[in-house]
Order: sequence, then C-alpha cells, then structure tokens
Amino acid sequence: MLMLIATIAFSSTISASTNLSEKVDEPNLISETVSKLLGRPYFQLNEDINTKVVIAINKDKEIVVLSVDTKDKKVENYIKSRLNYKKIPNDVIVDGVEHYTIPIKMLKSERL
Repeated sequence: MLMLIATIAFSSTISASTNLSEKVDEPNLISETVSKLLGRPYFQLNEDINTKVVIAINKDKEIVVLSVDTKDKKVENYIKSRLNYKKIPNDVIVDGVEHYTIPIKMLKSERL
C-alpha cells in the first residue's frame, strides 16, 4: 500500500512538472514595464488618482496609448508622454496588434 502511494505521488509530480509552460506571463510583464516607465510624476498630486489606460502593442513592440480614463489633463499628458512608443521587453510575444487595459494608481504627493 505504501509503495502504491509513493508511486502515485511521484508520477503526479512528474506529470505536473512536464506540463509547465515556459511562456512569459505577458499581461504581468507589460504591467511591470508600464509601471517602471511611469515612475514618479514630476508634479504634485493633491489626491490619489485611479485611472485605466488602454494601450496597444504594435509590431515593433512599442506601446501606443489609445486612451487614458481621466479628466486631469496633466495626468493624461504625463502618462502619454512616458509610455507612447516606448519598447517592451523582447520576452513578450506579439502577434499583430494586442490591446491591454492597465489600471494605474498614482498616489497623492507627500508634502515636505
């Protein structure tokens, strides 16, 4: 009985490890890239800003901002200037134009 349990456990481990995909988790990688590109804004924020940014990835692996869901023009211009036509990592596989909606949270500036 013990041998049967050990055999099943071992075969489950082998089959689980053979199904692993080496494909990069593209949406997470793109979100991380966007986060790094945005960095910290150069202007003061009086309140937290929550927005959604819709981007496309073109065939040259560049980000193209399609829309920014905010009424604050300064925030919109900042996001567009930091993201438009910036390259994404080579790990990301792009077949044609891909669209992604990325939630963005910009935190209120700390007063010194």
